[in-house]
Amino acid sequence: MGTQNNIRVGITIGDLNGIGMQVIMKALKRSKALKGFTPVVYGNAKAASFYRKALRMNDFSFNIIKTVDQMHHNKPNLINAWEDEVNITPGKPSTETGKFAVESILKASDDLAAGKIDVLVTAPIDKKTAYGPKFQYNGHTAFFTKYANAEDSLMFLVGEGLRVGVVTDHISIKDVSEAITKDAILSKVKIMNASLVKDFNIAKPKIAVLGLNPHAGDGGLLGDEEIEIIKPAIKDAQANGILAYGPFSADGFFGSGDFKNYDGILAMYHDQ
Repeated sequence: MGTQNNIRVGITIGDLNGIGMQVIMKALKRSKALKGFTPVVYGNAKAASFYRKALRMNDFSFNIIKTVDQMHHNKPNLINAWEDEVNITPGKPSTETGKFAVESILKASDDLAAGKIDVLVTAPIDKKTAYGPKFQYNGHTAFFTKYANAEDSLMFLVGEGLRVGVVTDHISIKDVSEAITKDAILSKVKIMNASLVKDFNIAKPKIAVLGLNPHAGDGGLLGDEEIEIIKPAIKDAQANGILAYGPFSADGFFGSGDFKNYDGILAMYHDQ
């Protein structure tokens, strides 16, 4: 069972009309869920009660606390991030639940910044209803970058042996080409390299950089971003001691299984 040396994991509830609470509660109910970490959910006791009834999880309960220092290391904990009543309509986004999704993020972020929790896991929000005076961002990534006063950040999509970062994240496809610059690519490569070393314990990570255009531009026939921007950025990364290679054509790179030969992959845009 849990101990006081556990990693303290903060979990935001996301949009209460979405899948957040359902996924959180089902995951924490698993017998091995509390092995090695102590979960602290930033939500609301009444909302948790709603989902406990809706999911027929009568044998599941949270340890309700007011502050993180009251956490129980052998139980799933829940902090009331707000006291107001909330009308939950599963599957139907509302400005009300968007507001409370933001309250959860803000409370958890403050505790993370204060060192009261060690890491933060976020449940999905509805970007449209979350957007407002307290959250003027197009997603979690932009919010945390600003909150941390960081110059840059990397959206890193990780699953089993696949680790893909993106140069541009939540922007329109028509804006991607303009946003691809040598400095932007180099910045992302540096962040990815540092993460692979620090977070994944890979001593000398190999990073593949994808092209932007079909067939990575086909020698300039289908676009010159690879020649003018991406290749020079890769050379600069190599000059900085980073093992970066490319640019590779995305379809062939993934289709052939070449991605298995690299520790990280830098894509030019979100859906690549």
